[in-house]
Order: sequence, then C-alpha cells, then structure tokens
Amino acid sequence: MSPAATTELLPRLAANPWFAALAPAERRALLAACERQRLRPGEMLFRQGDAVAAGQGAFYGVASGRIKASSLREDGKEAILVVIEAGNWFGEISLIDGQPRTHDATAIGEAEVLALPRAAFDTLMRKPAFSLAVCRLLAGRVRSLYGMVEDATLRSTRARVARRLLLLAHGDATHARDARPVVPVSQEALAMMLGVSRQTLSKELQALVAAGVVVLGYGRIEIEDAPALEAIGRDGAG
Repeated sequence: MSPAATTELLPRLAANPWFAALAPAERRALLAACERQRLRPGEMLFRQGDAVAAGQGAFYGVASGRIKASSLREDGKEAILVVIEAGNWFGEISLIDGQPRTHDATAIGEAEVLALPRAAFDTLMRKPAFSLAVCRLLAGRVRSLYGMVEDATLRSTRARVARRLLLLAHGDATHARDARPVVPVSQEALAMMLGVSRQTLSKELQALVAAGVVVLGYGRIEIEDAPALEAIGRDGAG
C-alpha cells in the first residue's frame, strides 16, 4: 500500500481499540504491507473449511463496510457468529495453526478489506510487540465465545437478546468503550445471531418495546434505556 493510502487509513482504523493499542510504527508497518480488496454485497472472502496452504492466506482488516462471520448448516440454516465492522482485524487463526478456515466471511453490503499476505504476517509475528497484540486479539475472541456459551446455556432468551444488543451497541467484535444508541441490525440477522426463530425474537423484542427499553426500526434497533437493558441481561437467568 502506498504511503498516501496508509496515511489516509490510519485515523479511520485507529478508532478500533486493538489497532489503536499498537505502536505508531507497527500500525504503519501493518498497513504498508496490506493490499486493498473491494467486495460486492454478498461476496465471500473465504468459506468455512477452506484450506490455507503453507505460505498462503492473509490476515484481514475491514477498511469500510461490514463482514459477517457465519456458519451454514446442510439444511441451509445460517448462524451468524459475529459482525465484523470497520477497524476490526480477523483471519489470524488459520495462519497460526495451519488448519482450515473456521467460518464463512461474507460482505454485508459493499465492503473494502485490507489483506496482509501470509509472508508479511509471519514477518510481523517475529516482533514481540505485534505477536503479543495478536495474542490479546485472540484472548478477546475467547472471552466473547465463553460469554456466548454461558448465555446460551444459562440465560433466558430475553436476557440473551438484551446482552447481544448491548454487545452490538459496542460494535460486536469491536468492543468499543462507548456504546452507540442505534444498533444497525435487522431482526432476521439478530435471530440468526441468537439461534432463535423470528417469531421467538419478535415476541421478546415486543416485550422490550412495551417496557420502553428499545424502539424498533427498519434494519435498526434503537436503545432507549441502556441501564434497563443491562438489568434485563443480568437478571434474566432462566
């Protein structure tokens, strides 16, 4: 990537906590080695099970748009694991363990990703500061997965809805410090994230609307009372 492109992208990506925590020199080195790639709506970056041959593959950052990480069952039912928004980086697992891709990565609308080739990734991983940063990235993913397992096994559906909305308010994979009041998610997508039917989700959302906690819109959910939503997420063990 050209120095001008690197300079242009730096402030945009620095809004992400993980990227912002890198030293300035590491941020520039990471972006300088990347290749830009545009994706059409619905275009797949990679598929679950895709092999990553030795010396191949890439570590990806989202420059604009959103990428969904999902799995598809044989009967066509889809589970959305996480929505990866601009500033987030992903795809490191297969580069580290050499195993196939763990999920599908698909563009939601138009998107632009930054692809860090395997050779450049391996070079950066030899630097202790960058390899430690990748460890922190993985640790964050493990914490999120543990939280999802706990929610699925111990909490009521309403509590799960509340907690996922709060997570999405912080950017889902981003884990931003400040929450946004409007979550850009459709009810269909939210149902796929939670692994529940549209009917079940609709019932729970209507209960939250009646309580004055959220307002439903087209492709978006507005959080009216964040403290109340947090209380529902904490107290909704089922």
